[in-house]
Amino acid sequence: MKIGVLAVQGAFIEHIHMLNKLAKKKNFNLEVVEIRQKKDLDGINGLILPGGESTVQGQLLRKLDLFEPIRFLIQNGLPVLGTCAGLILLAEQLEGDDTRHLATLPVSVQRNA
Repeated sequence: MKIGVLAVQGAFIEHIHMLNKLAKKKNFNLEVVEIRQKKDLDGINGLILPGGESTVQGQLLRKLDLFEPIRFLIQNGLPVLGTCAGLILLAEQLEGDDTRHLATLPVSVQRNA
């Protein structure tokens, strides 16, 4: 199994370390890749969007041309986990904020709640 961790900003290294630790402990064949450019998305079976700064991550996703490919993968069934900023990126609606990022998860999130 190949899991991608968005590695453009935020707490991505902590997710990578934990995935590798769990795979070793459970003797599970797992490849963890850092997602920094479009080609890094090839062949992933799941994606983690880490905590960090959601506005910066959203801007970097667009600047690095990762926004639409990631959105497409999620909309077509790629399993995804969003923690903190990652959840904000996934949310369809942000309370008190017109900003929308990937908007693939039907939830309303309040920033800094």
